[in-house]
Amino acid sequence: MFVCHLPWWRSSVTCKLWQVQPGHFLPWGRCQMLSIKGINTTVGQEQQASMKEKQVLEDLEMHLARRDTEPLFQEQPETGNQYLEDTLLQSYLKTHLPPKVLEEVHQDLERFGNRLLTKIQPLSWECELNPPMFRQYNAWGQRVDHIHTCSAWRRMKEISAEEGLIAEAYEKRYSNWSRLYQAVKLYLFSSSSGGFSCPLAMTDGAAKVIESLGIPGSLKNAFDRLTSRDPEKFWTSGQWMTERRGGSDVANGTQTVARKQPDGTYRLYGFKWFTSAADSDMALTLARIADAEGQCTQGSRGLSLFFLRVRDEEGKLNNIQVQRLKDKLGTRQMATAELWLQGARAELISAEGRGVAAISNMLNITRIHNVIGAVASMRRMISLSRDYACKRVAFGKLLKNHPLHMQTIARMEVQVRGAFLLLMEIVHLLGLAETNLASEQDQLLLRLLIPVAKLYTGKQASAVAVEAMESFGGQGYMEDTGLPVILRDTLVLSIWEGTTNILSLDVLRSLTKSQGQVMAVFLSTVQKKLELASGTEELSPAVQRAREAIGSLRQFMAAAGSEQALTMELAARDFSYSLARIYTGALLMEHAARPDASCTDVCAALRWCNQELCPVAVESGRGSYGGGAALQDSALVFENSRL
Repeated sequence: MFVCHLPWWRSSVTCKLWQVQPGHFLPWGRCQMLSIKGINTTVGQEQQASMKEKQVLEDLEMHLARRDTEPLFQEQPETGNQYLEDTLLQSYLKTHLPPKVLEEVHQDLERFGNRLLTKIQPLSWECELNPPMFRQYNAWGQRVDHIHTCSAWRRMKEISAEEGLIAEAYEKRYSNWSRLYQAVKLYLFSSSSGGFSCPLAMTDGAAKVIESLGIPGSLKNAFDRLTSRDPEKFWTSGQWMTERRGGSDVANGTQTVARKQPDGTYRLYGFKWFTSAADSDMALTLARIADAEGQCTQGSRGLSLFFLRVRDEEGKLNNIQVQRLKDKLGTRQMATAELWLQGARAELISAEGRGVAAISNMLNITRIHNVIGAVASMRRMISLSRDYACKRVAFGKLLKNHPLHMQTIARMEVQVRGAFLLLMEIVHLLGLAETNLASEQDQLLLRLLIPVAKLYTGKQASAVAVEAMESFGGQGYMEDTGLPVILRDTLVLSIWEGTTNILSLDVLRSLTKSQGQVMAVFLSTVQKKLELASGTEELSPAVQRAREAIGSLRQFMAAAGSEQALTMELAARDFSYSLARIYTGALLMEHAARPDASCTDVCAALRWCNQELCPVAVESGRGSYGGGAALQDSALVFENSRL
């Protein structure tokens, strides 16, 4: 009989024998041979027993060594054709697109979904594993400032052209539905793009700016390339706005100087601190034009917009030096650089001093792309979580059979459904505006909803990404699963193209600039959607809560009208959140009121409206926006601080 003395991490219990093969028995722990009372052994028997013990221990060590190298085994979560698996997307398109357009779009999106799954997704992981590299000098000490990108990244550029990811919006094959169709393709592409969605956002924005300027002759070649389906001709564009002072305050932070040349072009001198997609073919950038004495007008009135080629026909940089690539938390697949402009040749494309107004079209487009990325990342994380729940067994049953686990995923699903419908509303309005079919009310609503959607979905995406990672347990934290990549790339969405606070203040500016008209349009639009939803009995609780929220919002605005500017600034974030929640709730109810709506459409609308729809009214009632609250905020932040 063997009696085991187990390692310190296990209690000492009698060890069982495991027969591995005839004549071989392996105990679980390291065992000692003990003399057993009442049994006498000879020396020969002892030696034989010692040899047997040695053999057992050797076999045990081999067994444990094999166990040490055995990997954790869990089934990998997978996604299928993301178009065919997205029932909300399909139901939205079926509801809104004209039948002929729907037929063509459906076929193309199904094909594109298969291409994403089989061809593009593998390239995405290659882009992550092979980030851009910067070589400043060659072997002979000559400065070359070469940014090397991997073949998968360059292939993403070709695919973007082949799929018409920019062209679709400008060809207008489907009239006002072209912009929405483009957004849907970008939404499907985003999470498989290996970060290439970012250069596409700026490329789309640059094309929009040039189009808004009437496509002047000098920019026609650039516009044609930005909107080309030919991979050999297709260009991407950068957006160079951030300088050493950083941030969104370009009016006071821009120091780049433009000096006019005898031939009418300009030379740019300055330092661009954060230039995304530094491997792009062209860029739009802001600079201050120097007069004959070398003086520049300060503030936003001194800023003008310029077009420049990054490299000449021979591939040499346009009097640009690359100082370094940025070491970012996420979006590492894309080259972001610090650039010195040392006489870069450029063309003035806005009226002098009207650069901010000219580039606003670009900002609107890039902010919409930001929303697309946010919704896409949420959808991808939930799709993976859903698949994993059908494979992973814990505590004796699949995760999908644990009610609390499913409740958690369902709450995330409600968030992504609301965000998706808000995105579709914006690109629908943009499509109307681009085809001269938008009313004045549509345009006012679009102006308001872009910053609202950008700021709110950015926050939603970060929260959903963190929550979804938890649904994979420890595997969600493992780098080689690819899940941390999604999280890192998602976190930037509340920062790029204006932080939450910056955009909240932009929302207030839209109210002031329109002299209240934009809020009147917002409220009347919501009311119309609620009237439609009121015909569906199951939606009655949601309709009631939304109407109560609108009443609270009206009361807040009436009271805030007599308050100081400080009150509205302190309320700006909660006010923007209130607009987002109320409008999204109305969209969910509108979608759930369709004749062929599903029970899950109704459920999503009800659950969305169960949250606090008008947080600004609640916080106002608590005195969160008064002067005293501002003093308390400072006291809380700086108490016992050396500052």
